[in-house]
Amino acid sequence: MAIKEYPYFDATKIAELIKSGELSKKEVAEEAIERIEKINPKINAVITKTYDYANKVNQQVTDKPLDGVPILLKDILQSLKGVRYTMGSKAMKNYIAGEDSDYVKRIKQTGTIILGKTNVPEFGLMGTTEPRAFGPTKNPWNLKHSSGGSSGGSAAAVASGMVPIACGNDGGGSIRIPSSCCGLVGLKPSRGRTPTGPVFGDVWMGLVAEHVITKSVRDSALLLDLTQGETVGAPYIIKPPAKPYIEEIKTPPEKLMIAFNLDSPLGDKINSEVRQSVEKTAKLLSDLGHIVVEDKPKLDYMQLAKSYVLLMCSETALDIEIASKLRGKEITKSEVEISTWILARLGKKIPAYEISKAKFVFDNASRVMGQFHNKYDIYLTPTLADLPAKLGKLTPSALENFLMNLLSSIGAEGVIHKAGILDQIAYKQLSKLPFTQLANQTGQPAISLPMGFTTNGLPVGVQLMAAFGREDLLLKLSAQIEEAVGGFFKRLPDL
Repeated sequence: MAIKEYPYFDATKIAELIKSGELSKKEVAEEAIERIEKINPKINAVITKTYDYANKVNQQVTDKPLDGVPILLKDILQSLKGVRYTMGSKAMKNYIAGEDSDYVKRIKQTGTIILGKTNVPEFGLMGTTEPRAFGPTKNPWNLKHSSGGSSGGSAAAVASGMVPIACGNDGGGSIRIPSSCCGLVGLKPSRGRTPTGPVFGDVWMGLVAEHVITKSVRDSALLLDLTQGETVGAPYIIKPPAKPYIEEIKTPPEKLMIAFNLDSPLGDKINSEVRQSVEKTAKLLSDLGHIVVEDKPKLDYMQLAKSYVLLMCSETALDIEIASKLRGKEITKSEVEISTWILARLGKKIPAYEISKAKFVFDNASRVMGQFHNKYDIYLTPTLADLPAKLGKLTPSALENFLMNLLSSIGAEGVIHKAGILDQIAYKQLSKLPFTQLANQTGQPAISLPMGFTTNGLPVGVQLMAAFGREDLLLKLSAQIEEAVGGFFKRLPDL
């Protein structure tokens, strides 16, 4: 009977059933593989399968915390030695990783069984997972909609019940956005909490953090316990937690000061059902005894957005250079999407002082948020400004692609920038996803929690942010909310 309930169980529950002998590692792995084979053709979440590797590992007897629990890696940053590592790009389709990334080494120590790697937008650049090289990942709740990005493949795999947990990383919302789109728990840890080496140290100037997408708060807490901590040579050292996060969530937080905001940082309209979800969450928090007021930090959000786009350009140029070195051959224009190519070309032309200025903007925002959290323990916002987008809505249009190709062919990338084509593409995403980048720019922890469904059956998430290094508080409050609503993961999409 237990194995039939597999798609509803979180990782902690599956580990408990394996340890008690109610389930065997073999039948759990077989059930997960069967579900991947059945469901993946419908949603395109898994692009590389590692069943042989998983079966070999599964034969080992260990006493690790999540022994035998199926997991998927995200196919960017998370390299697994001997397995294809694509970064969502045609240019890397045949590249085989020569080593495990530091985060993957930590994941392997948890006892989980890696069954494959998930789909990502090319070089993780989009808030939707629709790479030209592998095709779109569809939202399990509505196949016409996006699963979000850039960890869209991971979120779709967990929401559909393929695996109880999947890895992600987050440089502008890439864990939280797909978690909101697919009805899951998605935590972005504080800067430096989890490792990003060895190829990359300071990914996107510290904006990127590694973690997982889960069905429950306790799984997110446990995986953070098992993977947190710096590695030798890491650029950031962060104070370790006072006690394990899995212990922290067993007791609710004391009365907190919570600010909530329903205004888009960029001034765009917020979907009414998204607004209602935040308002209901604010009321729930008040009913739980917390002090909840409407307020927001005083920041120049347009300047933050422009600085973010500048960083995307410079970092994309670096990503392509690093990828070229990894495969031992320079990447050409025909091997990547035109928007990726343009970002990289522009990135090479950005004056150094502009990047220094962007870093200055981020650091100033960190100080503003530090002061904000002297007054408020938690900052509550929507995760997304709108419902999960329909496929194709957040990617460059056919006309935009044509113009970029045309201008790039004559070496006129600067015209693309001056004409605002790139800004239009970036704004198309940022206007729908304006709330998540701030936590990356400031290094703070932030989590997206699933707070129900819209009238047309799409998930809605809300975002909670805490002061730098306060994952403990964020997880304690999240667990309190989870208990108050009777659990987050209550049903599966009809696939």
